[in-house]
Amino acid sequence: MTPKLSVAIITFNEEANLARTLASVQFADEIIVVDSGSTDRTIEIAASFKAKLYLQPWQGFAAQKNFAIERCSGTWVLSLDADEALTTELQTEIHLLLSGRPTADAYLLRRRNLFLGRWMRHGGYYPDPHLRLFRRHAANFAPPARFTDRPVHETIAIGGTTETLNADLIHHAYPTLESYIESLNRYSTLGAQIVIEKGHTSSSALALWYNVLLLPTLTFIRNYLLRLGFLDGREGLLLHLYHSTYTSWQYAKAWQTVRKSTATR
Repeated sequence: MTPKLSVAIITFNEEANLARTLASVQFADEIIVVDSGSTDRTIEIAASFKAKLYLQPWQGFAAQKNFAIERCSGTWVLSLDADEALTTELQTEIHLLLSGRPTADAYLLRRRNLFLGRWMRHGGYYPDPHLRLFRRHAANFAPPARFTDRPVHETIAIGGTTETLNADLIHHAYPTLESYIESLNRYSTLGAQIVIEKGHTSSSALALWYNVLLLPTLTFIRNYLLRLGFLDGREGLLLHLYHSTYTSWQYAKAWQTVRKSTATR
């Protein structure tokens, strides 16, 4: 028999994305949606697709996704962001994979990132593999798969073998510049926490100059020029320009946080 597949999604005001995502996983046996207090039509949309809905106050990305995984009953879990959707090819590939005998315990999905509606094929944004499909319990009675506890860019820690599927997952990331800039501001604040934990607080003037100015410039040169991001047109220019700004912001915010804490002592 084909093992049961659960889909786990966390949401907050995702009415613009959720229907598209849920429509792409209707072949799954179970859909779990964990919402952290949406005030738009997110809950109504989840109910219309007969998803199992749980309300959970925001605990952070990793904790929220782990909460969703813990409510899954399937042998396999497909963890998605609310702005991601499976292509028809990926739906078929996953169905055939689970109908057979999967040779790995977890699978990376190639992500096709869209920026202002354009597929970013270069600059390191494709194929952008992310671990999304995994056995709820890894091989050899290892602990259940869990997201690592970090403020942002959480990853799944899992015991066992991994492989990569061929078809694409579509990431409808940033349809407008406003949404991208808002995201950069939010994620750079979270990223600053990681920078502080690593001790990269730009304590000297030289370190601040390197982290806030030189490193972002090198990041832009690497992704836009060396990794051919310029082939993605005007959208590619804006994406890499503002991404390098994100690098600058997170180091500047880390420096500011440490400076404030030092001044209050």
